[in-house]
Amino acid sequence: MKIAISSQGKEMSSTVDPRFGRARYFIVADTETDAFTVHDNSQNLNAAQGAGIQSATNIANLGVQGVISGNVGPKAHSTLTAAGIDIYIGASGTVQDAVNAFKAGILTKVDKANVSARWM
Repeated sequence: MKIAISSQGKEMSSTVDPRFGRARYFIVADTETDAFTVHDNSQNLNAAQGAGIQSATNIANLGVQGVISGNVGPKAHSTLTAAGIDIYIGASGTVQDAVNAFKAGILTKVDKANVSARWM
């Protein structure tokens, strides 16, 4: 399964970014092969508005089946859900920690946003 994790850096040892829409990077990991790719999200880092929607659209275009982040706002949630992407929140630690937690079934799959629009 391909999952996208919000990240503050370009490595599996990087810290999970608690923000989805304004994450610095997304790491797309294949949970079956452990391969990963890094995707820059700097265009949305300081966006005046629409960061969640644009980030979610970009992630959907990468063909992932799931997203892992610390938090997800309502616009990103709606866009991801419309694309059929599962959303898992509450991730912390490193990106590798988040992948391990996902594989272990520890992360919470959500059916609504857990923060308000323009959070942080």
